[in-house]
Amino acid sequence: MLWSRFRRARSAPRLPLPGPCGHQRHTLRTERLLLYTPETMLDLLAAVAAASDPEAQRWLGWGVGNLVGARARKDLLRLCPGDTDALRASTTAGHLLAQPYQPRPGGEEMLVGVRLDDGRYAGATGLYPGTGEVGGWLAPHARGLGLGTELFRAAAVFGHTHLGLRTLRAGYEPANAASGRALAGAGFFAAVGPPRHTLPDGREIEARWLRHTTTAPPARCPGAAPLPA
Repeated sequence: MLWSRFRRARSAPRLPLPGPCGHQRHTLRTERLLLYTPETMLDLLAAVAAASDPEAQRWLGWGVGNLVGARARKDLLRLCPGDTDALRASTTAGHLLAQPYQPRPGGEEMLVGVRLDDGRYAGATGLYPGTGEVGGWLAPHARGLGLGTELFRAAAVFGHTHLGLRTLRAGYEPANAASGRALAGAGFFAAVGPPRHTLPDGREIEARWLRHTTTAPPARCPGAAPLPA
């Protein structure tokens, strides 16, 4: 997929302009976010950087080996993926920009998010087609703005109208009130699930589960991977 760049106005940020969905590539747009399948390893690493700070890892628990260090995190989250000149001049972005990202067949479907107001990487959402399980996170600069609801609403649209899933599910820790509000605001409602959950770093937490079901027939876009035979 080729990506073009555009500027809406002299004072507006440069934004990536993904092409139509196809070949395991997807694009969605909300009121304040542009979301797309990562195109390069820069997109992927920036998405990881958005959740590598201690506040996010309190809830996600990925483990130290899966995080981006503080210095690189700061550099990555200042970048705008649509500003080609700045990316080429960045020592952090240079080699990552040249490495394409290829989704793993049957694995998590990820969408990286970019803020429309300033063009910066804003976070990501992921969805496992086999289970319908949804996750997501925002970069520090994108928190507290109501973007979590927008992110999970986009994840629901992605699952129902791009991947053909009728029901999605998401879990969160009750102490993480922001996640609970964001999911509820996106139309997720209470569901039955295990009362305890083990995070990747081994911590066991209390869990609440929600689901999102569409009443319209689910649809699959041209970017959806073929269904198992």
